[in-house]
Amino acid sequence: MLEDALVALATAGGTAVVQAAGTQAWDALRVRVARLLGRGDAERERVELERLDRTAGALEAPPPSEAERVRLRQEASWQTRFEALLEDVAGAERERVAAELRALVQEQAAGCAVSAGDHGVAVGGSVDVRADHGSVAALRVGDVTVGNPSQPGPPQG
Repeated sequence: MLEDALVALATAGGTAVVQAAGTQAWDALRVRVARLLGRGDAERERVELERLDRTAGALEAPPPSEAERVRLRQEASWQTRFEALLEDVAGAERERVAAELRALVQEQAAGCAVSAGDHGVAVGGSVDVRADHGSVAALRVGDVTVGNPSQPGPPQG
């Protein structure tokens, strides 16, 4: 039986796999996961790469009504794989595997993290700010403020 911290790490590993699927981080992550789970056995690594590819395929374009269920199922599947790996090793080897999985999870999280300070909104994608019918739109990014230009007309002053 794994301690809670290792179960949480396996859970985070499952989430990292699912979050990386279909992103620029996928190729590197899938190789690292296959190596971790293959533990030096080329045939096991090949099998894990195939399993990872099936995961990416399943997550690619599920019907909208199924997307959440597919995502959760894939996360649980990879969590189980990581738990089994951690249960199969003991002592210093378990610590090494846990450290490698932890690094993988942290790197994946850092690659897809978005955050915002007070009064901010974090967006992990595109933002479209529009103003119409006499309204005003503005967006502040760091120390740069982007908004509507002043109305043309005679100089004031």
